[in-house]
Amino acid sequence: MWIQIVQVTIRGHTCAAITRERDAMPAAFVRTTRTTARRRRRGIVAAAIFAVGALALSACSSDGNAAVSTAAGSSSAAALSGQVVWADYGGPTNKARYTSYFDDFTASTGVSVTSEVINDATMNTMLTGGEGEYDAMHVGLDSVYKYQDNLQQLPAGTTLDDAIPSDINQYAFGTFIVGHAQGYLTSTFPNGGPKTWADFFDTKKFPGKRAWPGSPGSYDSTCEVALLADGVAPADLYPLDLARCDKKMDTIKDDMVFYTSYPEIQTLLASGTAAIAMGPSGQFAALRNSGQDVTVSWDQAIASPNTITIPKTAPDKANIFALAQAMSDPKAQAAFAKLTNYGPGNTKAFDYMDQTTKDNVVNSPSHTNIVFQNSKARAAQTDELLANYTKWLGQ
Repeated sequence: MWIQIVQVTIRGHTCAAITRERDAMPAAFVRTTRTTARRRRRGIVAAAIFAVGALALSACSSDGNAAVSTAAGSSSAAALSGQVVWADYGGPTNKARYTSYFDDFTASTGVSVTSEVINDATMNTMLTGGEGEYDAMHVGLDSVYKYQDNLQQLPAGTTLDDAIPSDINQYAFGTFIVGHAQGYLTSTFPNGGPKTWADFFDTKKFPGKRAWPGSPGSYDSTCEVALLADGVAPADLYPLDLARCDKKMDTIKDDMVFYTSYPEIQTLLASGTAAIAMGPSGQFAALRNSGQDVTVSWDQAIASPNTITIPKTAPDKANIFALAQAMSDPKAQAAFAKLTNYGPGNTKAFDYMDQTTKDNVVNSPSHTNIVFQNSKARAAQTDELLANYTKWLGQ
């Protein structure tokens, strides 16, 4: 499939296709794809690539953000080739992305997806407008709001994730909704366990240690959880009252067991070191997949949008735009949800999920008492949140 390279001006709007390529990474650094896997979705991916190629020719913006300028002096056509450098946090979520998205994308386009575990220095450099090697980065939606001026808008007509606000979804794709919930081994509370966050903080009614985030950068939804437990209504959470949050967390600090990496949640629960854990719902799914009987409470669970964003300085925009469109396919998102128990960004994906998968994702239509993070409000408090949680952990 060929993308015509043109740059024209129509009524003051610059329109351009994207042609820049990078040399492929050495074979040792590129994941070997399974060329025989899931051929049934290749047609969908190929159609997505064609659509993005066509959209790139018509994507226009008066400020040059929605469209990307052609390489200087280039006027020939070029096929998609080379690679996408994808930065996320590795582990089972990254593996699920290959199974649900990347393998078929590579088989259909020839574009390899080279994954790297995010380097904070590189990510922060690119979020603030500097150069770097990443074409796409896994971030929280609050970071998309905070650094929007340095992020690349998707081409006009790209299928956008409708599970996140319309004022920001043109800067994000591949959204998955993480549920910050409480989970425990069902056998720990044979007569019924905690449901609300007030229950989580009630160590008399539900005795035992609480697994809780123990590294500054993983403050997650700790403040929202504490405030809900203290009786704050979801509509009144923001701006977050950090002093009240700290005071509530202090009430059970002696009963907390702190984890510094998410997989530790599974170990703490399985060993009985902690009776209940607060953390990403995917860790409870992984523990269940290992054979443990786990109960997760979705009552007041915090729905936290994680997403993928493209820095303006991304080297391979044509490739990443094509991958973004392919990842919007609801069937592929449903497959990803089944593997990870993370909710989809495209809500049409629920039409392709079995009931068990629906029951295990936070933003399932049946979960009517969840609390969505206000990512825009959190963006205004990001630095304050990090500093406050770092201080609280050290006290």
